[in-house]
Amino acid sequence: MVNIADHKSMIIGDRVIEPGSSESFHTGDWRSMVPILDKSKCIDCLACWVYCPDSSIIVENGKIKGAKLSHCKGCGICAKVCPKNAITMKGE
Repeated sequence: MVNIADHKSMIIGDRVIEPGSSESFHTGDWRSMVPILDKSKCIDCLACWVYCPDSSIIVENGKIKGAKLSHCKGCGICAKVCPKNAITMKGE
């Protein structure tokens, strides 16, 4: 049994020691729903970008361009927080 208080003697494992390494993990394969952006309704408030837990919303020059589907898990938070209902979730 490992004494948690003695953290210096613990074996290295399950630690992320390289910053930015999540870029190499394409978690979008887990998704069953995909966000669809209706640009005609979007006011570029960036609420979807703020709340996206996967940093999947693509923003260029302060405007929403879409979603990086290789990282989007299809949770639908972006659609829930959109004040103009510009994002809907569609089954894949």
